[in-house]
Amino acid sequence: MSLYVIADLHLSFGVDKPMDVFPGWSDYTERLEKNWRAVVSENDTVVIAGDISWGMKLEETLADFQYIHSLPGKKILLKGNHDYWWSTKSKIAKFLAENGMDDIEVLQNNAFAVEDKVVCGTRGWLYNAETPEDVKILNREVGRLLLSLNEAKKFNLQPVVFLHYPPLYDSMESKAILDILLEYGIKDCYFGHIHGKYAAKKAPTGEYKGIRMHLIACDYVDFCPVLVR
Repeated sequence: MSLYVIADLHLSFGVDKPMDVFPGWSDYTERLEKNWRAVVSENDTVVIAGDISWGMKLEETLADFQYIHSLPGKKILLKGNHDYWWSTKSKIAKFLAENGMDDIEVLQNNAFAVEDKVVCGTRGWLYNAETPEDVKILNREVGRLLLSLNEAKKFNLQPVVFLHYPPLYDSMESKAILDILLEYGIKDCYFGHIHGKYAAKKAPTGEYKGIRMHLIACDYVDFCPVLVR
């Protein structure tokens, strides 16, 4: 059993929000499915790190989740900045259960043991949060990350952190998030959100302050789930 991750599926089977208008995204759902099936087995787990569906309401995501459900493996979801349909964890869990999707779970204020690792994480927020509203959201995300990491301690396994927003970008840090990663001795951090070759050059990849940073946005990883180290 292996652990994989990918972010920014941006599915739109239930709404009119095509991604193939962007360079490199043509036929991406077919490419994603082909690649996913080539590497992920039914016994594996895939973390989907945000920006999952363009649906505005939960009921508009059904076709997108049916697509995800059709793919091999267990899936663990965390929220992205474009997941406007995301309400509460309990409502999402109920929606998934009512539609027979017991292979999909939600990562929010909790953690999941997968083999020798523990999946932890949250959406994160802007690395340059300055307005009172942004600071409020960032503080809430910090709290959720702490809840997830503290839950992970129960398993006595290696914690791996998954975010939607990068904890730093270009020369700017989300210090509140980074401080937690350092305090808890996190060795690997996976994130999405960043699109395009120019933007990706400014995203952290490789080691930063002892933490291995991994960009796993769909287009950056050629629409193929990435094996977690």
